[in-house]
Amino acid sequence: MSAISRDDVAHLAELAHIAMSDEELQRMAGELDSIVAAIASVSEVAGEDVPATSHPIPLTNVFREDVVGETLTQEEALLNAPDQEDGRFKVPAILDAE
Repeated sequence: MSAISRDDVAHLAELAHIAMSDEELQRMAGELDSIVAAIASVSEVAGEDVPATSHPIPLTNVFREDVVGETLTQEEALLNAPDQEDGRFKVPAILDAE
């Protein structure tokens, strides 16, 4: 028995505003049914002693020490600015001042 029918795919396509031909609906129903069957077979093998994982090997983030390095002074940062005012970059306004 199929878990995903052609009518299920047609309903989902309508909800997603995706136009699909009868051939595409039938083919997609078969493909989705195969995917559901594959997931079901994996679920049968996984037992209580098998933890859920997202990757086959453990992943860890590598962080560097957060150390303040050499920075520019305000004058150095503004040195080549095309326009500045009150110690800040001056840029054209892009929003209405309403």
